[in-house]
Amino acid sequence: MKKYALLFLSVLFMNQLNAKDYSVKSPSERLTVKVTVNEDVRYSVFLGDKEIIAASPISLTLENEVLGKNTKVRRDKTISVNEEIIPVVARKNARIPDVYNQLTLSFKDYNLHFRAYDEGVAYRWEVTAKGPLKVMNEQATFTFPTDLKIWFPEEESMFSHQERSYLDVKLSEITPERFASTGLLVSCNNNVKVYISESDLVTDYAGMFLKGSAENSFRLEGKFAGVVLEEEQRTDRDVAPVKYADYIAELEGPKSFPWRAIIISDDDRQLVESELIYKLAPENVLENTDWIKPGKVAWDWWNALNIYGVDFKSGVNNATYKYYIDFAAEYGLDYIILDEGWYHLEDIMKVQDEINVQELVDYGKDKGVGVILWVVWKALDDKLTEALDQFETWGVKGIKIDFMQRDDQWMVNFYEKIARECAERKMLVDYHGAYKPAGLDRKYPNVISYEGVKGMENCKWSELPDPELNVTLPFIRMVAGPMDYTPGAMLNANKENFRDIFEAPMAPGTRCHQLAMYVVFESPLQMLSDNPSNYYREPEAMEFLKEVPTVWDETRVLEAKVGDYILMARRKGETWYVGAMTDWSPRSLELNLSLLPAGNYTIQVWKDGVNADRHAADFKQEKQNVSASSKIKIDMAPGGGWAAIISKN
Repeated sequence: MKKYALLFLSVLFMNQLNAKDYSVKSPSERLTVKVTVNEDVRYSVFLGDKEIIAASPISLTLENEVLGKNTKVRRDKTISVNEEIIPVVARKNARIPDVYNQLTLSFKDYNLHFRAYDEGVAYRWEVTAKGPLKVMNEQATFTFPTDLKIWFPEEESMFSHQERSYLDVKLSEITPERFASTGLLVSCNNNVKVYISESDLVTDYAGMFLKGSAENSFRLEGKFAGVVLEEEQRTDRDVAPVKYADYIAELEGPKSFPWRAIIISDDDRQLVESELIYKLAPENVLENTDWIKPGKVAWDWWNALNIYGVDFKSGVNNATYKYYIDFAAEYGLDYIILDEGWYHLEDIMKVQDEINVQELVDYGKDKGVGVILWVVWKALDDKLTEALDQFETWGVKGIKIDFMQRDDQWMVNFYEKIARECAERKMLVDYHGAYKPAGLDRKYPNVISYEGVKGMENCKWSELPDPELNVTLPFIRMVAGPMDYTPGAMLNANKENFRDIFEAPMAPGTRCHQLAMYVVFESPLQMLSDNPSNYYREPEAMEFLKEVPTVWDETRVLEAKVGDYILMARRKGETWYVGAMTDWSPRSLELNLSLLPAGNYTIQVWKDGVNADRHAADFKQEKQNVSASSKIKIDMAPGGGWAAIISKN
């Protein structure tokens, strides 16, 4: 027994001698990544001296080799970067500081990169050798020191729109059979939050889900769809995988794989302000981007084309869409969408008899309003070149492509193909039935927005999204990038009188809750989802919706708590726009205007009316002079909101 004990201790001692530790700190030394290379590779992350991510093994399994197992580091190198990104299409900010330290560990034929920003960390694998690669599996793990609360967007299948609500569960409750789409948020102690997602998911790989671990109940592990071997077209829009390969991807090296991104916040405001996913994305590849124009859109589908007060039959016809164009022109909206119904679903080249797309495009052009077409992805792909060429000939400004519901390797490549083909024809792309943003919108800035969110369309058939979900989304889904939530309901309901009515939808929460979304929710292509006839009856609300931009020069999150409330100010030029939202609890906040430069300003306010707790559409307008020393009390009803425009005098 002594002999075996000595042998065990000897092996353990030799392993410790062979183990090598590396580390990289963020520029301010707020965060530290520590990496141990021994029989495997493990990383951990520290906020100051507090361990946030415990030792977590990572590897990449190829057909004939496991990267990160039983290997030696040939070279390590640390670099510091201090640059600035100027996005083609701004979101939170027109200029984004890109400041980080990067550790690269070089092995035989591959590298492992770790980046440390002050807001978070990330790592990725890179195969440097040329030749075919088959990725069998990726071990991506995120281990926490203890059992913690998690906002868990649970999925039942990887064939999914990824439009989830967030379950309030503990890490230990997530069994290996349970999994969620990303991003995902974990609550640590002392207000620390950890957000996990990915970036540079652009080509030749599958998206990352997260599941429980059989080895450690406080660990989350990556889960990836295999290459789709067989699929079944169940309807005109549902093409479901029915057989997956036992490998993730087939591709050619050299290849850089997606970043595994971890944002670490000790203040909920930092989550909303983070641009880490965008920073990690590949750079813009388009030479000419002058034609890419963000803006607001009059959308037809949510309101079921239920216009009224007209002398023609409303529906999918040119008279109705000219009414939408007239409305858009009157209020300075940039686009209208022709959603489902304009073409025969079995053939994208067969336009309905009641629709003349060329006539609508020409009518819109005369009024400064562009036309965007909704398409089912499969119908488009069946006649891709023919259809896109026709759209270009008509003068269509973009497409809203829907019902992909997958992020396996083929579908990830399809996303990029659509972005590239549309860019060649100077068309925007809005992805619906889609996974979250993961870098494609930086590489192809004509990718203007994404769904992948339980947005307001769900109010047509369910009680969600409600105000509680609405004040959760900015801290999780929106951290990844633009979300086409489709706000703008003019039929507003409190918790007790909300009803889901498909043909005449309403939204839970107050009128000002909806108005505030145009400041809080990011989407460079932002919808006005209600009926133009309803908007015409709400001129006071339209005063705000006409003016509010969709892209920003500067963003400040002033007050925020996940799932409870948010107060945000955004600047465009010299004008500031403010939005506040609360959950079903009434709430008071204070707006401190010290963010304003010196000078005199006028603030125009849209706030919940005194009876908004009973009649959710009740609101009041106010106007007053303010300066940088002003402080304004914000009172919100249950499910309420508050919106303002601050203009320099």
